[in-house]
Amino acid sequence: MRKQGKSYSEIKEVLGVSKGTLSLWLRDMPLTDAQMIAVRDKSPRRIESFRKTMEQKRERRLATAYARASVDIGKLTKRELFIAGLFLYWGEGAKSMRGTTLIANTDPDIICFFLHWMISLGVNKKDIRVRLHLYSDMDPEREMCYWSSLLCIPRSQFRKPYIKTSTLSGLTYKNGFGHGTCNLLFGNIAFWEYVMMSLRYIKTFPKA
Repeated sequence: MRKQGKSYSEIKEVLGVSKGTLSLWLRDMPLTDAQMIAVRDKSPRRIESFRKTMEQKRERRLATAYARASVDIGKLTKRELFIAGLFLYWGEGAKSMRGTTLIANTDPDIICFFLHWMISLGVNKKDIRVRLHLYSDMDPEREMCYWSSLLCIPRSQFRKPYIKTSTLSGLTYKNGFGHGTCNLLFGNIAFWEYVMMSLRYIKTFPKA
């Protein structure tokens, strides 16, 4: 094993002897420079140290980017908030449910932003309804409590959850599905028409 370039730790795991004993046994079998580099590079401690170093560099880059973005964006005006919400609805909202403004997403931040957007446009929070799409192995009571607390919307405004026959545990990609899909609904023909016509207006702008 030593001729193969194994370290004391690797040999110890196989033979179950102390490093002191190995040091005595192998005192006349030093590793070559190439083997030493290979052992060093495979060291769990070195690998973990490298991982932490790279993670710290990444966090510093992200902090720099966040600081730049916070300056460039600043505080959103009411008009900017309105336009941002329209583009979000253009991409994620339902357009064919006449009279009902609806958005569905698994991301709590998106749902919270859109709720704030609707309220900023004069929608009464008491008129908003919530419906969850959950997987069969999820606890409906737990998830309704989660979304009710997050959105500060009482359970009385929640519709019966839709339960999918598939399971969350069966998904190969689970990111973003931790609390199911949340649907925000507001039934008001005048508001829906205003949102639809606002989107139509945006679509009239010249495309590059």
